[in-house]
Amino acid sequence: MEPHELLFGLKNSFNVRAEVKKDRTLNMSFVNNLLTEVNGNDYTVGLGYRIKDVTLNSALADNPTGVIKSDINIKADFTLRKSNTIVRYLDFNNNELAGGQDLWSLRLTADYSFSRNLTAIFFYDHQFTQAVISTAFPITNIRSGFTLRYNFGN
Repeated sequence: MEPHELLFGLKNSFNVRAEVKKDRTLNMSFVNNLLTEVNGNDYTVGLGYRIKDVTLNSALADNPTGVIKSDINIKADFTLRKSNTIVRYLDFNNNELAGGQDLWSLRLTADYSFSRNLTAIFFYDHQFTQAVISTAFPITNIRSGFTLRYNFGN
């Protein structure tokens, strides 16, 4: 299914975004007559802000003055993904919840362009998973870092 997205750009450099995604996967096993269904729903709310014309003195500048003037783009996305796995036993007309999870995610990014080809990106990604069934443990993943991206060409 195609995602539904709502995006607002405000005059004061704020951006607001909301998105809903749905997915469904069916797997049929003819060996033991099972139909496995995986349903997923994603709900995302995002905020963004652009700090305009931030100047830095650097040797990376394209101009002889050594001054870089660019925008800092800051984005924050909060996502909730709910997924369920249902196993349907077709011989016995029986359905069983076999798995699934609620995944909460917070993603923060900030980027700054030093030149037309060189961009620095800071990212922070925090994910927390809570299982739907009681046999699985909650999992927390945290990723953070800094990326320098150089684009070859124009």
